[in-house]
Amino acid sequence: MSESMNPGPISQLLARGVGDGGIGHVLRIVRKHLRMDVAFISHFREVDRVFEHVDADGIAPIHVGQSLPLEDGYCYKVVKGELPQLIPDTSLVPAAMEIPATRAIPIGSHLSIPVQLENGDIYGTLCCFSHQPDRTLGDRDMSMMRAFGEVLASRIDEGLTESRLREKAADEIRSVMAAGAPRIVFQPIYGLKDDVMLGVECLSRFDVDPRRTPDVWFEAAHRAGVGLELELQAIRNALVALDRFPPPVYLGINTSPELILSGRLGPVLNEVDLSRIVIEITEHATVTDYGLLGRVLQPWRARGARLAIDDAGAGYASMRHILNLGADVIKLDMSLTRDIDTDPSRRALAKGLISFAHEVGSHITAEGVETRSELEMLRRVHVDKVQGYYLSKPLSLPDALAAVRRPSSSMRAVS
Repeated sequence: MSESMNPGPISQLLARGVGDGGIGHVLRIVRKHLRMDVAFISHFREVDRVFEHVDADGIAPIHVGQSLPLEDGYCYKVVKGELPQLIPDTSLVPAAMEIPATRAIPIGSHLSIPVQLENGDIYGTLCCFSHQPDRTLGDRDMSMMRAFGEVLASRIDEGLTESRLREKAADEIRSVMAAGAPRIVFQPIYGLKDDVMLGVECLSRFDVDPRRTPDVWFEAAHRAGVGLELELQAIRNALVALDRFPPPVYLGINTSPELILSGRLGPVLNEVDLSRIVIEITEHATVTDYGLLGRVLQPWRARGARLAIDDAGAGYASMRHILNLGADVIKLDMSLTRDIDTDPSRRALAKGLISFAHEVGSHITAEGVETRSELEMLRRVHVDKVQGYYLSKPLSLPDALAAVRRPSSSMRAVS
C-alpha cells in the first residue's frame, strides 16, 4: 500500500499543526467565566500528579511542571468520590478542611472534574479555585465546566496523538541515520576570475522510499526533536570528504544557528582544517541573539573558517544576518539569479548586494545559474563565484574529485 493511502508517521507529523491546541486559551476562559483566581489541568501519573497548564489572576501558588503526591490535594479525591466536584464554600466541607492546602493557599471555593480521554482513560482533572468562598456557584457552572472539560480532553487527545507521531517519526529518522543517511553530494562552485573550481557545497540526499526532498526530511526531524542529530550527521558525513579534495578546494556545510549554539558542532570541527570550511547559514534560519552567535563563531573564524549567508535576497532576514554577522560570503538566492539577464529589477537588486558586499570586503556567490546568458550577465556585474545546474549538477564524490581536475566546459563557453 502506498504512503498516500496509509501515511507514515513523518507524513502525518508534517500534516499536523504545531502547538498546544489552544489549551491555555481555553483554561483562561474557564477561569474568567467562573470568576476564579486559579485554573489548572493536572495530569495523573503512577504516584503523583503534575500541573501541565496553569492560568491565574496574578501570581499563582502553583506552577507548570510542579508535581505533588497523588493523594495530596483535591484532584485525586474528587475522582475517587471522596470530595464533591463543586464546593462553593470549603469551610462547609470537613474533608476539604482536612487538606493542608485549603488553609495554606487558601482555597475558599473549588470546582474539579475528571478529564476523560477518548479511550476512556482518566488523564487527570480540570480544576479551578478561588481564595474566597463563592456560594453563587451552582449546577450551571458545573455544566459549563464539563463542557469545557470535553473541549480540553479533545485538545489533550490531539496533543498525545502528535506526541506519539513525533516519537514514531524520530524512530524512523534515527533508523535512516543508523543506515548511514544522508548521502552527501557535492555541487561545484566556480570562480569567475579564472574559471576554476574553488569549492563545493555539500548537499544531503535521502535514498529512502517514499522519496522526500531533503528540506522535508530536515523539517520532519526538527518537528520530531531530532533535527540537530540529523544536521550533525550530515556535517560529519560531508567532512569525511575534506581530505579527498586537493587544497585549496573548500567545503561549504549548511548548519542552523540552533546547532551552532548547542555546543555540539564544536567537537566535530576541532580536528578539521577550518581554512577549507565555509559555514553556511540560510536566510530562513531564525537568530534571536546575534551577539551570542557571533561569539560562538569567533574561535572557528579565528582558525580560518569563513561564514556565508545563504539565500540572500530571498527575504528580509538575510540582510539582518549579513549586517549582524559580518559574513565573508554572501550567496545570491536563485530567485535573483534566475532571469537576471532579462529582468532589470532582479539585476538592479543583485547589483546593490554585489556593491555592498565588495564595499565591506565580502565575496558574492550566485546560486542557481541555469543558462549561459545568466552566467554572462553575472560576470558583467562582477559576481565572484557561481554555482548551478548550467555549470554542474550536484555530483557524487568520485565525480566531484574528477571535476576538480578538469575545467568546466560551460565556463569556457563564456570566457
